[in-house]
Amino acid sequence: MRTLVWNQLDAKARAAALRRPAQVEAATTARAVEALLREVRSGGEEALRSLSRRFDGADPGQLEVSPEEFAAAEAATPRALRLAIDEAATRIERFHRAGMREDVAVETAPGVRCERVLRPIRRVGLYVPAGSAPLPSTALMLAIPARLAGCPEVVLCTPPRADGTADPAVLVAAARAGVDRVFKLGGVQAIAAMAFGTGPVPACDKLFGPGNAWVTEAKRQVAAMEGGPAIDLPAGPSEVLVVADAGANPVFVAADLLSQAEHGPDSQVLLVTDAPALAEAVADELERQLARLPRAGTARAALESSSIILVGSPGEALEVSNAYAPEHLILALREPRKWLPRVTAAGSVFLGDWAPEALGDYCSGTNHVLPTSGAARHASGLDVSAFQVSITVQEVDRSGLGAIGPCAIELARAEGLEAHLRAVALRLGAAA
Repeated sequence: MRTLVWNQLDAKARAAALRRPAQVEAATTARAVEALLREVRSGGEEALRSLSRRFDGADPGQLEVSPEEFAAAEAATPRALRLAIDEAATRIERFHRAGMREDVAVETAPGVRCERVLRPIRRVGLYVPAGSAPLPSTALMLAIPARLAGCPEVVLCTPPRADGTADPAVLVAAARAGVDRVFKLGGVQAIAAMAFGTGPVPACDKLFGPGNAWVTEAKRQVAAMEGGPAIDLPAGPSEVLVVADAGANPVFVAADLLSQAEHGPDSQVLLVTDAPALAEAVADELERQLARLPRAGTARAALESSSIILVGSPGEALEVSNAYAPEHLILALREPRKWLPRVTAAGSVFLGDWAPEALGDYCSGTNHVLPTSGAARHASGLDVSAFQVSITVQEVDRSGLGAIGPCAIELARAEGLEAHLRAVALRLGAAA
């Protein structure tokens, strides 16, 4: 990791210090994804199978997971992992249930009742990637809010393994969260199937879930198509920013940085601190811990585009953090809650020395599907409301029309919309 002194950088250098790693071959990826989407749209189920063989090296046979496969997955998953999935699911549900929105009704004027009612999205598609490792935690993070929202139809796609089966732990997590329709499909072909409705995979109204650059681009393209599905969040490589003071434990800080760096070579990690001695200790500790990591090569690649930034105070560190708008923010400070009000842009915040980001990834209860690439400036992490739509309702009686009708008439007249004006005025005349 490079070390930068913030107050020695001009505006251009500061912007460069907070720039995410460039997404390689973005235009090439977009063209390739466009071609694959066309292939699925024209080739149907056979195209799904062909692309699975090409990209996953597997023939999934029957695309939809059968009840027998769910049972086999349950038997194949170690008891300790099944218990951990149950434990995590309980906490995720507890947190998300507590944060659910409610219907609202208010009388805005005598005889005028305005409401907001919540309805679940009819059919949602969840994508659980596998990549270098299966992600049962993602199945929980997506499916539990969908169930709490009351979505009538939930389908889940996850890449097949080499033998054509889905990962057992992902199936166990899906079942625990109430999903019984799982398809062995990965990558662009999975997104296409859920967007268009292909073979046994139904067309979905909204797509959720993380993925690599190809999956992200596929979601972007299908959402832009006429009649295409909505998508959840702007997605990108994982990232963490740690704000640490002189009292932070360099072993913990280094471990937190590496826990994100091992996600992929395009991940980014930043340490922002007002303690030069801590910065040196963390740099040394990174080397010690890297030597013991199975994914050291991946983590080293991510560290090449990552930085240690020296600032003058914790307050300045938080200014840097807000400008970066990290997916994950760790406040390794002596009084972390005191600084929380200063945080204005972050996907998820972890307070103090005993809250590693990995807990949020798995089992604290919050959702790990979060805005990346600076989108935390305007977007929030996934919750139950993402699986719902809100519908406003107004109920107006005769007295209510009399109370607010003149207001509508004046505004309609100012806007030159005579039909609007008449729709109110005719009723006022009839009510007189």
